[in-house]
This record gives sequence, C-alpha cells and structure tokens, in this order.
Amino acid sequence: MADIQGSPGSSMHGVTGREQTFAFSVASQAIPTDTTAKFALPVDSEHKAKVFKIFSFAYPHMRTFHLSWISFFTCFVSTFAAAPLVPVIRDNLNLRKSDIGNAGIASVSGSIFSRLVMGAVCDLLGPRYGCAFLMMLSAPTVFCMCFVSSAGGYVAVRFMIGFSLATFVSCQYWMSTMFNSEIIGLVNGTAAGWGNMGGGATQLLMPVIFEIIRRAGVTPFTAWRVAFFIPGWLHVIVGMLVLSLGQDLPDGNLGALQKKGDVHKDKFSKVLWHAITNYRTWIFVLLYGFSLGVELTADNVIAEYFYDRFNLKLHTAGTIAATFGMANIVARPMGGLMSDLASSRFGMRGRLWNLWILQTLGGVFCICLGRANSLPASISSMILFSIGAQAACGATFAIIPFISRRSLGVISGLTGAGGNFGSGLTQFLFFTSSRYSTATGISWMGIMIVACTLPVVLVHFPQWGSMLRPPSKDAVRSCEEHYYGSEWNEAEKVKGLHQGSLKFADNSKSERGRRVVSAPTPTATPLPGQACSV
Repeated sequence: MADIQGSPGSSMHGVTGREQTFAFSVASQAIPTDTTAKFALPVDSEHKAKVFKIFSFAYPHMRTFHLSWISFFTCFVSTFAAAPLVPVIRDNLNLRKSDIGNAGIASVSGSIFSRLVMGAVCDLLGPRYGCAFLMMLSAPTVFCMCFVSSAGGYVAVRFMIGFSLATFVSCQYWMSTMFNSEIIGLVNGTAAGWGNMGGGATQLLMPVIFEIIRRAGVTPFTAWRVAFFIPGWLHVIVGMLVLSLGQDLPDGNLGALQKKGDVHKDKFSKVLWHAITNYRTWIFVLLYGFSLGVELTADNVIAEYFYDRFNLKLHTAGTIAATFGMANIVARPMGGLMSDLASSRFGMRGRLWNLWILQTLGGVFCICLGRANSLPASISSMILFSIGAQAACGATFAIIPFISRRSLGVISGLTGAGGNFGSGLTQFLFFTSSRYSTATGISWMGIMIVACTLPVVLVHFPQWGSMLRPPSKDAVRSCEEHYYGSEWNEAEKVKGLHQGSLKFADNSKSERGRRVVSAPTPTATPLPGQACSV
C-alpha cells in the first residue's frame, strides 16, 4: 500500500534523500516506523515524523516547523510592537491610562474571532493558505500604525493588527499533522514557544529601531511611526515564503490531495459539531485563557509597569520586560517535553498532572510579582511566573491533539481564542481603570490563574483516565479506536472515511503510559462488546 503514491495516512508527497543525523534531536521509539515511506526522517503509518531534529530543514516536516514558528514570531512582533514604545506614543497622542488599557485589550481581542476562523480554515483548506494569506492581509494594518493621529485610531489599528495572532492556530495544527503523538508535546511547545518569543523580542527590537531612527535626525514623534515599517515588511516577506515553500501535509497540499480523492473533504458542520459537543474542548478554552491569556496581558503591561514603578529608562524597562517573552525559547518547549516525559511513564494522566502543576505554580509566582517591593524581587518573580505560564501553554497543546482527530483545527482555534479572551478579560478587570494599581492587578490575576486551573481535574478520557480517576473498565469504551471512531457515523465508516482516525488511534496507544504494547493497525472500529486490540 505504501508504494502507491498518496495511499497512506492523510497526506502524500515525499522526498527520497536521507538526511544526516544532528546532535540535537528527539525520537519516538515505541511507534513502528513505516520503512517503505520515502522521507528524509523516519515516519509512522500516517507519515508523521518520529524524529524532531531542531537544526534540520528536512522536507517537508522540519521545513514546515521552521516556517510555522517564524510566521507566528513575526505576528507576535507586530502585535506587541507598540507596547515598549507606549511612553513615547502616549505623549504624542495624549493617551490616558484607559486608552492604553483599551488598546491592550484590542490587540488581543481581534484574534478571538480570527482564531476561530483559522481553525476551520485549517480543517477545510489547509494551514498553508490560512497562515500565508492572513500574514499578507494583515500587513497593511501594521503599516497603518504610521498614520495614527488619535486615541481612537490607535485602539482600532492595534485591534486589526491583533488578527494576525491567529497564525498560532495554523502553527499548532501544522505541527500536529507533521509529527508523531509521542513527541508532539515538545514539537508544539517549541514551535509556539519560539513564536511567542516575538513578544519578548519586540521589547528589545522596537526601542532599538526607534533609537536608530531618532539618531538619524528624525523627531521622536515621527521615529516611532517609521519604526513600524519593519514589522510591516516582515509580514509580507514571511507570508510569501510560507505560500511558496510550505506544504499542508506530509504527502502534499490539502487541495491537491482532495482532488485526487486521497483525502476526504469534510463537512464544516460535522467538524464544528464534534468540536463544540466535546466537553473537554471548553475546559481547555478556560485553561488556556489563564496561561496564554495572562502571558499576553503581561506582554502589554510589564514594560510600562517597570518603567513607572521603578523610574527606569525606556530601554532598561524594555530589556527587563523582554526577558518575560524571551523565556519562551526554553519555557514552552520545556512544558511540552515534560508532558511527553510524563506520558511515557504515566500516560495521559501524567500529561494532565503536569499541566495542573505548571499552571498553578505560574499563578503563585504571579501573585508574588504583584506583591514584590524591590526591583530584584520583582524581576525574579516575573521570570518564575513567565516560566510557569509559558510551560503550561506547552503542556496544554501537548494534550489538545488527543481531544479529537476529526476536529483538531476547530478545537485548536477555540482553545487559541480562549487564550485571547482570557487576556482581554484580565486586562479589562485589572488594568483599564484606576481602581487597581498595576501591582494589585497582577496579584489578582495570579489568584484567578490558580482558581481557573482547577477544572483540569474534570478532564477524563475513557481510554486513558484522568488526574484522579482510572480508565473505563468497559472493554469497548476503553479502546482508542472506539473513542476516535465514534466521530464518524456508520455511513461514513462504510465508505472508509474513518481510516485516518483509526491510524491515529493506533499511534496514540502510547498515551496508556506503561500499559502500552505493540498493536497492529486496526482495519475497523471495534463492534459493541468487542475489546480493542492491545
């Protein structure tokens, strides 16, 4: 079967060359390798890579990894480019604290809708089109920042630029279609973490660009406007690279595969239905609202917080604030890797415990940040808070791919939108009025993190269990094939449309932890009363 082009998995065009081994790589050992597939990296039955070589550009898996994180990084830079320049912008536009707070909310609110749409786009059109077109369409909004002349215009433009953060959904969806489930925590965490790093990089980059332009003889009130041409052009360039060099699936682009009949063209109504009727989706929407959400809030307020509270220079405050976002380079991948390691020993239950511990610790250190009275204590608390929150983000998207195989894009979009909603909510509650000082607002935000992480206890997979409950004792419900096959009706199963889900179910048996044993790829969903293969 694998010798026929386009037959295996959910995708189809590979390369014949074999790539050299790099020192820094992570491999999945328990899942059988498809030795007949002609890819540069070893792959499973779905042609998802079993090896993650971070310094490789192997086509298509590693090239997709680098395109996805670079595109997300670029959008993070542009979305938060205004934050480190607020002390200058507020003087130029006569902004009040409420204007700055509303602009911060606007910058993350725009992508609530766009992330929902991006999830559907990934499921139906593919992540390549979704990512490339969004980047190029949002480029003009970045350029528009140069022409802002009022508080209302400033809020509106930041709202529109924020739409670009939906590239997060295409980034995580793309990784889940390219890499095996045993290493997906690390891969998703690294791609998103390096992308989120743009929130820290822009804290360093924009003040430097501003200073270079100012020293060239441009007035400060003009220099900050000119500086926005840099992220604007980055949108255009990276968008074109994604469109020309990217590939939707390991074996080809989604549209071409659907025309050949190798990949089923799903109905949006069914994809959406299976996403919104799965209660786990909504718990993770809440959880992500208080991991990524608080991270986005901190990106908006942290530089101004240090600038005002400790009377620091703009560049110094930006440098300190940059460490919050730059921690993503290790923190988010660490959260994903810890999830994978916990899974290898304890299965899905280990992933859930890992998420609760990391996110709760992030909330505790957020409280400490708000209560710290000295600069060293504030910086230390901020770094620990950032590590906890960002590692929790990586741990979250180490679990998301297992909630649903059929509705992965929509669930990723809903979860991502939850992150932005959480950011908008916390900024609205604590940072848009004079009722709370910034320090008090940060402490209250930490309390919300701890409280809103508790529902992870309710997440239960019948085939793997939950934090406190074991797997189902029912022979059928405890079967991976039953869980993922239940998303297809009998008519669809007769047509064989569920075969991709069965292959994913077989590869996801690693989530049993030490219970996992070798199993042949099933050809059908277990019948009532029939136990799953082990």
